Amino acid sequence: MSERHTEVVRVLLADDQQLVRAGFRSILKHEPDLEVVGEASNGAEAVRMAEELSPDVVLMDIRMPVMDGLTATRHILSRPRPPVIIVLTTFDADEFVYRALREGAAGFLLKDTSPEELVASVRAAIAGDQILSPRITRLLISSFVATPPPEDAARATAQLSEREREVMGLVAHGRSNSDIARELFIAETTVKTHVARLLQKLGLRDRVQVVVFAYEHGLVRPGE
Repeated sequence: MSERHTEVVRVLLADDQQLVRAGFRSILKHEPDLEVVGEASNGAEAVRMAEELSPDVVLMDIRMPVMDGLTATRHILSRPRPPVIIVLTTFDADEFVYRALREGAAGFLLKDTSPEELVASVRAAIAGDQILSPRITRLLISSFVATPPPEDAARATAQLSEREREVMGLVAHGRSNSDIARELFIAETTVKTHVARLLQKLGLRDRVQVVVFAYEHGLVRPGE
């Protein structure tokens, strides 16, 4: 997740459909704290413009010519201090989106999302909050993840404390920090500390990757 939060959030649009870009730009330009700094029509342009323009958030179409959004996401996130990437799709069960979340995308939005949800998602992305519905995230992940052997869960969490494992399980089930604090009778700042530590120990980027990790290692089962 990008740490370069500025007063005005700089947004790069990457979509091969000009009308989609124009629609998103029209929505975002009315928000005083959001600024569209560039538009890319393919993944290769998105990679180049992300380096040149240093956006805070990239809205990335997952299917584009020249270079697809998955490959572009991988390139952009491999660089130091990358922007937050939200992938765009027309399908809510898209394997490319699942793979993008594994690569480090912070979430995804359907292209027919409402203007209010688009704006809220960009703001949530830069704040490090949850970008999309936990239910939709789990539905997407459970559609493509294979059921792991039982011993994977024990190996995956061996380096975590008991409390960190508790917090991880609740994050994977879509609980917010405030929800977790109430459930475990601890301060919200303590929850944030536990989340930061488990991300560091497991080498994960954000809460979405926690959900992916939990499913892939059998800590949460599809349908739970």
